[in-house]
Amino acid sequence: MNTVTAPPPNPSGPIPDAHPQSASVARVSTASIVATMLHASKQVSDLIFSPGRAPQVEVSGQLKEVNIAGVGKLNPEATRRMALDLIGKNELASGKLEKEGAADLSYSLPGISRFRVNVFRQRGTYAIVMRVIPPSVPDFNSFSLPVQLGEISELRNGIVLVTGPTGSGKSSTLAAIINKINEEKAYHILTIEDPIEFLHMHKKSTVHQRELHSDTPSFALALRAALRQAPKVILVGEMRDKETVEIALEAAETGHLVFSTLHTIDASKTIERIVGVFPLSDQQAIRSRVSKAFRYIISQRLIPRKDGAGRVAAVEILKSTMRTREYVEKGESDGKTLVDAMRDGSTEGMQHFDAELNRMIRAGILDLETGLGYATNAGNLRLELEDLEESELIRSPK
Repeated sequence: MNTVTAPPPNPSGPIPDAHPQSASVARVSTASIVATMLHASKQVSDLIFSPGRAPQVEVSGQLKEVNIAGVGKLNPEATRRMALDLIGKNELASGKLEKEGAADLSYSLPGISRFRVNVFRQRGTYAIVMRVIPPSVPDFNSFSLPVQLGEISELRNGIVLVTGPTGSGKSSTLAAIINKINEEKAYHILTIEDPIEFLHMHKKSTVHQRELHSDTPSFALALRAALRQAPKVILVGEMRDKETVEIALEAAETGHLVFSTLHTIDASKTIERIVGVFPLSDQQAIRSRVSKAFRYIISQRLIPRKDGAGRVAAVEILKSTMRTREYVEKGESDGKTLVDAMRDGSTEGMQHFDAELNRMIRAGILDLETGLGYATNAGNLRLELEDLEESELIRSPK
């Protein structure tokens, strides 16, 4: 476990605590601890508070403990009190934590940063994970996204999905695309999020943002209501269930441009996840509807750079063409896979993970073994990089 030392916090006053075992933490406010942890590195993505450990930050995918003056290892009472500080007067989050054992909420340090927070119970104690939300909405042109994704702002209808594991940058990619539409089109944009992450100001478009629980009880209800609120663009934070998928398809089929996310690793798994939430008797009909409705499936993986300067995004892009629509509708078979279509579709703006990893390894952006570890088919990628491995062996001293 790496350790970094942060500058001493500037407490905003003591927090009363009847438990002497957490007195060291009681001298420092939760807000001050959080603010101090942000200074541990310029690349902090997450803050983690767990009983039995000092506060931790995640930097480039690795956890590091933060030494904060007056704050040592956290005990159960300390994390409980911090959880209550973060929840504050949010009765919905408090009730959900009590009933379900976990709660999502947003938290803000004015003038410093905003956070997406999950508080959860584990082994009878509370733990906290805080995702750092960048202070400004990502700008598409400076966000290093593949240039062909700029075409998405010209779409009039259909579904665009951004997929990837937790922490792969899905929300940032969607925010950059929504911001581009906001700057270029005079549309009504409606977002449904849990919680709201990036705050979109009215620009050329008018943007309304609804937060789960505080503005609406569910994604499905908010999405159903959206069909009566005249938006051109709808962003649904996540397709979590059959009802949300069904209404999103209906919205796309009735002339809306719908954006959403899924926790899937690539385009093939995304299609299978969507189809799989429906009964077997409905799955062929859903395949047909999805094949006609989807416009792009963008999958992301954040990978540590070879030079240690943070992480770089590898992006896979599946675009709606006659060939990909056929594969989605009829299912994949030998020689007729979505990866085959992406491999052959570079002139149409498509790209697949392993080709991107090949490019980045050859460019020296990624270490060979690290890149192979993130590959869809590591065996095939290693064969494609055989010439590179041989040249490295020749150059390396015996």
